[in-house]
Amino acid sequence: MYEENLVKGDNVAPILERALDAGGGLLRLTPNWVPRSFLHPGKRIKLHPEDYYAYGAHRGGIDERWFASTTDAANEGRVWHEGQSFCLCEGQVFLLKDAVAEAGARVIGSQLFDRYQRWPVYSKFFDNMGPIPHHMHQSFEHAKLTGQEGKPEAYYFPPQYNNCDNNFPYTFFGLEPGTTEGQLRKCLEDWSKGDNGILDLSKAYRLKRGTGWLVPPGVLHAPGSLCTYEPQWGSDVFGMFQSLVEGREVPWSLLVKDVPEDKHQDLDFIISQLDWERNVDPSFKDNHYLEPIVADEGEGWVDRWIVYGLVDGQQLFSARELTVEPGAKCTLRDPGPSGWLTTQGKGRMGKLNLQTPAMIRFGAFTEDEVFITHEAAAAGVEIENTGSEPLVGLRYFGPDTFESVPNLGDYKR
Repeated sequence: MYEENLVKGDNVAPILERALDAGGGLLRLTPNWVPRSFLHPGKRIKLHPEDYYAYGAHRGGIDERWFASTTDAANEGRVWHEGQSFCLCEGQVFLLKDAVAEAGARVIGSQLFDRYQRWPVYSKFFDNMGPIPHHMHQSFEHAKLTGQEGKPEAYYFPPQYNNCDNNFPYTFFGLEPGTTEGQLRKCLEDWSKGDNGILDLSKAYRLKRGTGWLVPPGVLHAPGSLCTYEPQWGSDVFGMFQSLVEGREVPWSLLVKDVPEDKHQDLDFIISQLDWERNVDPSFKDNHYLEPIVADEGEGWVDRWIVYGLVDGQQLFSARELTVEPGAKCTLRDPGPSGWLTTQGKGRMGKLNLQTPAMIRFGAFTEDEVFITHEAAAAGVEIENTGSEPLVGLRYFGPDTFESVPNLGDYKR
């Protein structure tokens, strides 16, 4: 997409240095579009209507935009950079992945870089016209069997990107309490008969703007049609357990794409990837639902937790939503790096302009996305609203950024 202006890995150091200097430690990122061949775009992520099939109709429509990503999208026929975010400086672009490799301590902090050798998380907008198949993401243990990593994730439904509900604003989660493995096995046995009936074993929850969910690995879910902001681990593993969605066939290959080849027909193994206790939890909503919690506030601004809680006792990612009223400003002093996206209004972050786009052409640059490096976060980043409406931005963080985060259910207090 940016081939003619691309600075490749071995030559990144000079342009990265200039970018960090020009941004005061902030890196401007460019839109990162990802298609999915088996889904229908929801058309709310600001992409120009003529560009939803910019990768070609055979690749499917673009229904995702990934933020501050160093993770490859696991799509068949993908272009080489699919899923990877680019940094922009002086009209040239370079991969965020290469920036981290070149200056890990400055960009993501020595603690993260020494442990992971990469930015191990990403976030995205997930935007579909209707529901997607009931599926799960493998645990770290199961993903390791195919040389990959597991994928816990979280959802937040930003009001600014949800002017309409689209076709099915409900998400099925888990399985009804009392469901047996034999019942689920029957669904897999019936795969080629049409609708395998797995949703008969599950429960749908109505989606509410301004709220979210925390979804650990091994938990079945069939996301509904609200545009979703999704902080998650840096992996794209999944297994689809539903054979037919809105009359569209889901191939068996999407059930077993991240399963060892010798297990592709092993129904017991496929089912064993599920966290059964979590799937049949009678208090599923209490243990997974999120509502915003105020983290910090001042004159004319408020910073709220929108993604929080632990996954198997670990703080793997988190996210906040900052709102700054017209004419107000604040200084963020986060204990680690983050990926920022402006969802409403205009303003300034340090030396960089912030502007929420109304429409984006495929391949065009915008002023809504920034990577706040470890270096910039430690120094403090001033954000000012220079517009006439609230300036709103979402930012997500990597593992163990905070000494503690709120627990699930704390929003009730």
